[in-house]
Amino acid sequence: MAFQGPKGTRDFYPEDMQVISFIFNTWKRTAWLFGFEEYEGPMFEHLDLFTKKSGEEIVKQLYNFKDKGDRDIALRPEITPTLARMIVARGSSLKKPVKWFSIPRLFRYERMQKGRLREFHQLNLDIIGEAGISADAELIAAVVFMMKSFCLASTDFKIRVNSRKLMSECLSALGFPAEKIPAAYSILDKKGKIEPEALQEMYAKDGIAGSDVQIIENLLACASLDHVRALVAAKADQVPALAEIDEFFSKISAYGLSEFVLFDIAVIRGLAYYTGIVFEVFDEQKSLRAIAGGGRYDALIEQFGGEPTPAVGFGMGDVVLYELLKEKNLIPQYRKPVDVYIINFNKDDSLPAISFASLLREKGVSCEFSLKGQNFKKQMEHAQHARMVAFVGGDEWKEGKVKIKDMGSGEEKVVEKDEAYSILAMGTHPPAP
Repeated sequence: MAFQGPKGTRDFYPEDMQVISFIFNTWKRTAWLFGFEEYEGPMFEHLDLFTKKSGEEIVKQLYNFKDKGDRDIALRPEITPTLARMIVARGSSLKKPVKWFSIPRLFRYERMQKGRLREFHQLNLDIIGEAGISADAELIAAVVFMMKSFCLASTDFKIRVNSRKLMSECLSALGFPAEKIPAAYSILDKKGKIEPEALQEMYAKDGIAGSDVQIIENLLACASLDHVRALVAAKADQVPALAEIDEFFSKISAYGLSEFVLFDIAVIRGLAYYTGIVFEVFDEQKSLRAIAGGGRYDALIEQFGGEPTPAVGFGMGDVVLYELLKEKNLIPQYRKPVDVYIINFNKDDSLPAISFASLLREKGVSCEFSLKGQNFKKQMEHAQHARMVAFVGGDEWKEGKVKIKDMGSGEEKVVEKDEAYSILAMGTHPPAP
């Protein structure tokens, strides 16, 4: 019987690992450039850590189990609750703002579709302890920088921004019942994602009817911030969030990112803990699921037992990002990560290859050689992936010299051993830390 991996998981062969490393290294470089520090947490947590944030209904989306101590445990579906727990544990000893990032492996028991698996990696960037809109703009700037680092342009993706605070204030100013606003968010989030009949059922289930439905529909019809402004003009003093989102877009303009970022009234984000700016990143045609999403969550740290602490963050999954990069032909071509292949003229004596490889590796040069005696032709076949080839064990070797060949240009030359080390070390690319 041939075994297969569990449904919704992936096997990463070397060529796949090279792609995922390319994605991770790009993520990490952006985080470093923007001053974020890396953190990590356990792959499984107590189940109530996740139900505390998302409610009992989250359980059906989790891989949860009883451990040997009869404790309720779950594989993490996200890392934000872990982040909140860690922030609370350190409390006031942390110098604010905290700028942390992580690339956790996550698990969700969900229906699979294009861009969604049950096991995936996700970049998370969070700024904890800064209430000003500058933090929101800085995160958006990081997202744009990251996407541009993958050679994606403004014609390939857009960051769509809205504000939960703005929506709440607009709904209240227009006369929508305050107690029904949380239900309205759920409906707004589903608009355009489900059939009109199902949407009407949601209205009815949440007791939203008549003029209240019309208020939601009128708000959703706003194609720009100017339209929102016009809709609430008579009650503008009740919508201070308009000034905040104007400030946000002013900062985005200062970053020089206006072509990447636009206002979209339909962006709500389904999670209840968002309190301010929210955003989602989509490919330009919106043919894929959201590439990234996030926003401000000023009440979450307090919910986990900490002091009231403003926070903003986002997550970007590797699955949808990979689909977009593949669609745009931006996946790097696979290359076996070896700089030098050592060919031994004397297949019955491996010692020259061993000693030369040892010295190269001490100098930081990636190299390999045949581990069993093979003829010259066979060794050359294995050497085709290398940047350079070094020939040992022949007459030159006995004279203290090495013949080297550049596999790109085909140029060959015989040099002293010490010189060979320097030449072969040039152009090497050690893995990113």
